[in-house]
Amino acid sequence: MRTIPVALLLVTLMSGCATTRLPDNLASSILDSDDLNTVQDGLPSYLLMLDALVETYPRRASLQRTAASLNGAYAGVFIPPEQLERRKAMSSKALNYAFDAFCTYDSNACGLRDISPRELPETLARWQRERDLPYLYTLGTSWATYIQNHSDDWLVVAQLGQAEAVLQQSVSIDPAYEHGTALLYLGVMNSILPPSLGGKPDVAQGYYEEAMAVSEGRNLIVPLYYAQQYARLMFDRELHDRLLQELLSQDPYVEGLTLQNVYAQQEAQRLLLQADEYF
Repeated sequence: MRTIPVALLLVTLMSGCATTRLPDNLASSILDSDDLNTVQDGLPSYLLMLDALVETYPRRASLQRTAASLNGAYAGVFIPPEQLERRKAMSSKALNYAFDAFCTYDSNACGLRDISPRELPETLARWQRERDLPYLYTLGTSWATYIQNHSDDWLVVAQLGQAEAVLQQSVSIDPAYEHGTALLYLGVMNSILPPSLGGKPDVAQGYYEEAMAVSEGRNLIVPLYYAQQYARLMFDRELHDRLLQELLSQDPYVEGLTLQNVYAQQEAQRLLLQADEYF
C-alpha cells in the first residue's frame, strides 16, 4: 500500500466532496494492503485524523461509522493480548463511535444502549432496510469486540445477548453482507463455552457453515475462526487441520479482504504448528 502523508490527506479532506468520500476510500486502501507491518505502523495516525474529522463534522454518520470500524479492527489485530488495557480503551472508543453513528443516522436509535435485553429485538425490528444494514453491522461487531476485550467484567459479559440481537437483525437483512462476517461473529459468540458450561456449539457450527457458504471461500477469517473457536473447543483435529490447510491453499488477494486474509494465513500456520501440542 502506498503511504500517503497525513498532512496531505488533511488538506484534501477539507474540500466538501472529498470529505464524504475519502474515509471509506482510506478504509478500503488499508483493507486491501498485504503489508501488516506498514498498516500497523501507519494506522494510528489515520485514527487520530478520523478523531479530528469526527469532531469537525459531528453530523456525518459515515465518518463515525468508519472510525468505529477502524478502531475496532486495530484493537483486535494489532494490539497484543498482554496490553489488555489498551485493547479495552480502543474497543470502548469503537463502540461509542458505533452508537454515535447509528444515532446520527437515525435519531430513533439514540436510546438503544439503554433498552433492556428483553425489549431490544422488538425495537431493532424497525430497521429492516438495506441502507440500515451498515449501522446495524458496525454496532453489532463493535459491541461483540467490546465484550470480548472486557470479558473479565461480568456486567459487560451480560451484554452478550444484546450484541447478538443486533447481529441477528443484521443477518436477517442480508446474511452475505461483508462476506458473512456477522454470521461469523454469531458463530464465535456461541462457541465461547463448551456444552458442559452452557455453550451452544451446535448453533455455532450452523453459523460457521452458513458463513462459509455465503463467503464462497473469499473471507479466510471464517475458516480460521471455525478451526480456532469451534474445532478446538470440540477437540476435532480432523476438522481443525482440514479447515486450516484449505485456508492456506487460497489466494489471499481479494478486494476489501486482503489485509485480514494475509493475517488469517499467518495465524493458520501458527495454529497448525501448535496442533500436536494442543490435541
